[in-house]
Amino acid sequence: MENKSAPKSAPIANSAVVETALSGYELLNNPVLNKGTSFTDQEREEFDLHGLLPPHVASLDYQVMRRHDAFRGLGRDINKYVFLRGLQDSNETLFYALLTRNIEEMMPIVYTPTVGLGCQLFSHIFRKPRGLFLSIPHKDCIQRILSHPRYDGVRAIVVSDGERILGLGDQGAGGMGIPIGKLSLYTACAGLHPATTLPIILDVGTDNTEHLGDPLYIGWQHERVRGPEYDELVEIFVSAVRARWPHVLLHWEDFAIGNANRLLARYRDQLCTFNDDIQGTAAIAVGTLLSAINVTGTPLTEQRIAVLGAGSAGTGICALIVRAMVDAGLSEKEAYSRFYLVDRDGLLVEGMNGLQSFQVPFAQRRERLVSWTRMADGHIGLAEVISNAKPTVLIGTSGQAHAFHEAVVREMAAHVQRPVIFPLSNPTERSEATPADIDVWTEGRAVIGTGSPFPPLERNGKMFRIDQTNNAYVYPGIGLGAIAVKAKRISDAMFLAAARAIAELSPAKRDPNANLLPPLVEIRDVTFHVAQRVAKQALAEGLAEAMPDDAVAAAIKGIMWEPVYATYRRRR
Repeated sequence: MENKSAPKSAPIANSAVVETALSGYELLNNPVLNKGTSFTDQEREEFDLHGLLPPHVASLDYQVMRRHDAFRGLGRDINKYVFLRGLQDSNETLFYALLTRNIEEMMPIVYTPTVGLGCQLFSHIFRKPRGLFLSIPHKDCIQRILSHPRYDGVRAIVVSDGERILGLGDQGAGGMGIPIGKLSLYTACAGLHPATTLPIILDVGTDNTEHLGDPLYIGWQHERVRGPEYDELVEIFVSAVRARWPHVLLHWEDFAIGNANRLLARYRDQLCTFNDDIQGTAAIAVGTLLSAINVTGTPLTEQRIAVLGAGSAGTGICALIVRAMVDAGLSEKEAYSRFYLVDRDGLLVEGMNGLQSFQVPFAQRRERLVSWTRMADGHIGLAEVISNAKPTVLIGTSGQAHAFHEAVVREMAAHVQRPVIFPLSNPTERSEATPADIDVWTEGRAVIGTGSPFPPLERNGKMFRIDQTNNAYVYPGIGLGAIAVKAKRISDAMFLAAARAIAELSPAKRDPNANLLPPLVEIRDVTFHVAQRVAKQALAEGLAEAMPDDAVAAAIKGIMWEPVYATYRRRR
């Protein structure tokens, strides 16, 4: 298969032969095309590479082995992060071959939790530009910037404004580490060719005084712009994206609560777009909860769910669970009544001042709380929710370390035989509890899912893997399925389809003593399964051009790139 029509700088999909006019240092400095010491003697002759490379011709397997040895010798995780980012910027095929073959070991470095520190130190470790920095001072240039031919093949964009990076807050331009990391997993897990992905940061300034005072800070050194000027930049950006790529997937990431929900509501019906913090987190949390039902035996319609952290992520999870409960037979009113969301001012209660529109449906009716014990200030905190509501499920999206303390967990376990406890905040140091503590406080009865990676527990004399409810289980498949069928929109039902796809693959479905989620080494198979379910749901809802059901799998596989070297021919 020859690839002549792709952009001159990059092969697309699984081309066996690629033509390029680049040669010498230009070819070696192109991360998508560079093969390093794996250029054959014939290619070295044809592309003027003799003398620029040592004479040894290495296989990709040999290169992976050498880079893996170097990676393991680096010690600190941040050093490993910088190493992998440097490899990505010099040889993308080798980077992805290394990453996909060692996904369990390297995902915590490429993404959470290490990417958080990478964002904090982004200006200090910055080496080569990757993606686009679209700033307020250059907002009038956005359409021209996006029009460059190098972006002709873009299929997926991840965009952030850097204001709510994980649980670390405003990182300004340093937030670019998140789109880069997310798209790395789109390629590693879903097979999107790296040349079809584009990370973008909307640089509207930062309120992080440490960055503003840092002479090495690479972003726009200005206080964060808000209000109409902010909205204008976003509108210019989205309009330019829609005009440039009618079928592109636009993935929003790490926007603060004041913008995340309203921007999603504004644009979700204008193009194929979703917010991963709200909807992707919801899909994996619901998928993991549906898997947990195989262990606890308590039907979804009988669950009582307490959530600490009623922001975009927490309410997004709850909204998707409500949809699943209604599909399972509950009325919408009854479904909403089963949720107890606790935020900074305590339990959400109807009539409470400052409720966001997306929080209002989850506010508990006051008459239901008359007999409840309360804190001294009259509010109802998490401990009071646990003792009064006796929830079967406890979810943390608060970013508050150790918020699920011993008394809370023991109280929950006193009323529920198999409590489901998901401390989902990340990075690791922001987790509401550690699995080891939860296991001790519940005498080993808790069904645990975490947002960050943790070491395994010993149960019944065997090591038991902790299920990380990582968005990487779902968002690459959601994007892949949408792209494969050119979906016009991404519906709530498509996210529920993704959640159910995860539950279908749960090891606990076959063995209640097994894990809730498949191991990460199976992530490409998981992604393919999720993509099929999402694509078929899009077709069922009329959100994509019709195609035969048996053609969906072929359409998905057709865009899944494998990180192997192609053969090159000189374009004269």
